[in-house]
Amino acid sequence: MVSGGRGVETEAMTSFDEIYDRPDPRGFFRALGAWDYQTPHHAQEVFRRLVATRADGAADVAVLDMCCSYGINAALLNHDVTLAELYDRYGSAPVVAMDTAELIEADREWYAARRRADAVPVIGLDVAANAIAYALAVGLLDAGFAENLEVAPPSPELLAAARPAGLITVTGGASFLSPRSFRPFLTDAPAPVWVAAFVLRTGSYRAIADGLTAHGLVTEKFGPHTFPQRRFTSDREQRYAVEAVIATAEDPEGRETAGWFHTALHLSRPEDHTTTFPLDTLLPDEPPART
Repeated sequence: MVSGGRGVETEAMTSFDEIYDRPDPRGFFRALGAWDYQTPHHAQEVFRRLVATRADGAADVAVLDMCCSYGINAALLNHDVTLAELYDRYGSAPVVAMDTAELIEADREWYAARRRADAVPVIGLDVAANAIAYALAVGLLDAGFAENLEVAPPSPELLAAARPAGLITVTGGASFLSPRSFRPFLTDAPAPVWVAAFVLRTGSYRAIADGLTAHGLVTEKFGPHTFPQRRFTSDREQRYAVEAVIATAEDPEGRETAGWFHTALHLSRPEDHTTTFPLDTLLPDEPPART
């Protein structure tokens, strides 16, 4: 479970498994930057808006970032940085020359100097223990857990840390999750929880949405726009994506046919919240261009 789509949905997709559990994120940015991976960039403004709405009148609201990888969503949510700046930083000659211990020390100072005044606690969940350890070491996560809820129940420590979470986020890995991974954080939650997930258009979110319905959450899909995820690595990937999107009754024209995987944003909330906070007032009119 990681940000960026860990693993492969099918053999037709290129596997990036080797980059997700290294001691630091340089390999992640190098490999995915080559294909212009940008979902966290699109999520940055969306998550900030959602957090601001959930935090109104609830000072202890926190974010549970599922499939959090190296804490990239936390970096973009809580710090005055962009995804483009992260690509530049981790590809720069001085940073490339550091060993992991040096990089952790440098990153701790770099992120601390860019911490936003409106930063909120972020709890990270991922199966990649090295990635979690890095994100904790540099201060991106307030708590982090290397657990796979698809195969085992959450630890008491994870449940306790995630209890204040008013927003659950996912920017990669939704196709590897089921309602089982979400259920522990929604059962007996002390306050309403929102779930925001960027989901590849090559698959369906229906099973998860149905599972969230059992906890009183209504799932809305942000219809006007989709969000580029990354460029295809091969013609084979593109053919797969176009066929898969058509199979879900969506139109790939101008998106997958133009050479990119695209995601759709799904937001799940209690029904009364969907009228109090209409979806179109929470999200940008246009997906932000990558800078």
